[in-house]
Amino acid sequence: MQRLGDFKLPAFFNYPPYFTLQLVRETREKQVQLWKELILDYCRTQKIFVIGLEEEFPLFSNLVIERSLSNEAREAFLSALVSEGRAEWLDKGHRKCLILWHRIQDWADLILSFVKENGLEDSVMTVEEIRSGIESRGTELQGMDRTVLMRALKVLENKGKLAIFKGTSADDEGVKFSI
Repeated sequence: MQRLGDFKLPAFFNYPPYFTLQLVRETREKQVQLWKELILDYCRTQKIFVIGLEEEFPLFSNLVIERSLSNEAREAFLSALVSEGRAEWLDKGHRKCLILWHRIQDWADLILSFVKENGLEDSVMTVEEIRSGIESRGTELQGMDRTVLMRALKVLENKGKLAIFKGTSADDEGVKFSI
């Protein structure tokens, strides 16, 4: 089984036709599904939040079988994730894609669990502490993309679970939990 660092690649990764967009509808649907799952799984385990279509991305090439995905295939697989709410284009030209291996609501739920598990129900934290503080080490929140974090916090704020306080800079924005 081939690996990419500590990530175990699926068997289809060594099958050359999967690096070419398939023309037969049923085959293409299966291909797209496999690639969507692979992209989400890889990004989750490697904590990758943004994929640039024109940048090197390890999954888009397989040197062992000398195959690479075309830009059309890359965009097709990422667009399939976008259509399911598992990704969002960050620009109108579809060159950068924000990957949501957890949907924003799921991130919000993870934050609530984190707060409860750490006894932070009525405390104040900076946004940066949520991403990189001692409590977040070893959790899915560690190293979380700031854009995703802010959107998840906004969901919780809209539900009355917290208040976001603006600081003088992005580094000192605060959150007051009230769960």
